[in-house]
Amino acid sequence: MTPDLSPHPSSPDGEFSASDSESPAAQSTSPAPEGDAFAADASRDIADVSAVEIITTATVHLMSAAAVKIGLAEDEDTGHYQDLAEARKLITALAGLVTAASPEIGGDHARSLRDGLRTLQLAFAEALPFPDEPGEGPGEKWTGRVS
Repeated sequence: MTPDLSPHPSSPDGEFSASDSESPAAQSTSPAPEGDAFAADASRDIADVSAVEIITTATVHLMSAAAVKIGLAEDEDTGHYQDLAEARKLITALAGLVTAASPEIGGDHARSLRDGLRTLQLAFAEALPFPDEPGEGPGEKWTGRVS
């Protein structure tokens, strides 16, 4: 029996749950749960969004997360939060996305994204207790050395 991997209707954030209480045949003949209607609406909505907007939204999320992990945001309890290993991963992923997407999204958008990436790379370098070797900083594989 194949588990049902559709969003669980009672889950507030649409998490997937494996349920093998219904057979696949029973699932296809039952009325669509509320989660399927939401997924259909989301699919229609995303079809109306340009690729440039989706790419820039993804990069903004990566930039925001990296900034927090570098320690540029304050934690309510301790006043400071930093996880440089996580920040390195996020910046590297961001650099790959920005580098790959730049030719596709146009000069103005690409310039803004590259500027934000460079700012994060410099902030990361400042946050390190010991500097990376030249060209070994996060994302420098994709962007070249940042100084």
